[in-house]
Amino acid sequence: MVDKIVKMQDLVVVGGGAAGLMCAAVAAARGRSVVLYEHNKKPGAKILISGGGRCNFTNEDATATAYLSENPHFAKSALSRYTPWDFMDLLGRHGVTWHEKTLGQLFCDQGARRVLEVLLAECESAGADVQTGVAVKSVRYESGRYELVTTSGLVSAEALVVATGGLSIPKMGATSFAYDIARQFDVPVVEPTPALVPFTFADRDLAFMKPLAGVAADSVVSCGKSSFRENLLFTHRGLSGPAILQISSYWQPGEAIALNLVPDEADIAGWLKAARDSRPKAVLRTVLSEKLPTRLAEALAEAWPGIMASMSNKTLEAIAEKLSRWQLVPSGTEGFAKAEVTRGGIDTAALSSKTLEVKSQPGLYFIGECVDVTGWLGGYNFQWAWASGWAAGQYG
Repeated sequence: MVDKIVKMQDLVVVGGGAAGLMCAAVAAARGRSVVLYEHNKKPGAKILISGGGRCNFTNEDATATAYLSENPHFAKSALSRYTPWDFMDLLGRHGVTWHEKTLGQLFCDQGARRVLEVLLAECESAGADVQTGVAVKSVRYESGRYELVTTSGLVSAEALVVATGGLSIPKMGATSFAYDIARQFDVPVVEPTPALVPFTFADRDLAFMKPLAGVAADSVVSCGKSSFRENLLFTHRGLSGPAILQISSYWQPGEAIALNLVPDEADIAGWLKAARDSRPKAVLRTVLSEKLPTRLAEALAEAWPGIMASMSNKTLEAIAEKLSRWQLVPSGTEGFAKAEVTRGGIDTAALSSKTLEVKSQPGLYFIGECVDVTGWLGGYNFQWAWASGWAAGQYG
């Protein structure tokens, strides 16, 4: 171990993801001496896989209402001061173009790597020292400075920004570093749980779902007072797809979710009765196939054999109830291994919403996914990374 301070810095950023790179670039541009440590061999791992490699880098509708937190107002300050248009302006200055896919989701035309290149270029031009393959072994605070033992030596800094993310996708290097540092400095942590994650189901439900693996259907998925309309996807282990991932952030173990598989039909029972009157000799799967994928229509219709003329109003109303509000209770989720983000994290009550600094610990900041601010699917979590990184970079 190196027994002397090998670097004296104004600011150390730990974590070379979206939030950390943004913070390092912004702070260095203020004239601060900044070093960023990333324990992976390359920075920006989650940026590179986002949007299937096209990077859904923000959402035009990224306001605080699209985020979950013990304090739903906490994200307002950072999000209002660094908006999606600010990040678009940054990309535009580097010649990057983009397009909207759906629901305000913006994707980079040049791919995810180009977004990462922009951030690294900003760090380089501002003078931030980005070091990869360097792990932080320990942190201590003494005489108003943070001393970090790293695998490349010791470093001392006035301020420390933790941007190491949550526990999601451990194969990409996720660790509990942020929570460990928080607890070391008596900063409370809201229990981290998987979010934006597929559901798993017990064998009884899987008997229906497994044969449908790969089938996607436009749907409204609800849990409690929350609902989302997007595709759901049947899998060998349960349900996935955008609508499922969205609602998973609101779900608690033991709760039921409800599926509306015919969201464009306001009166499903009336539609079925009209079909019975106009095509009495048709079978149910033929009628359902007009609005559902064929395999799903066939699977649902198996419970009601016979022609439409043989089905009573009560039967058609039962079918309508199944189609409009199919109640299911997940047995669990795919966990952090498949979760896109982590819900929970550093308790926002301990942080300044303006600066992201710990109120009780001068010079210590937490930003990005490790904070108890979790966005919807569709670029919202990147926008929180940019906004929280920018906010801390203004002050760290």
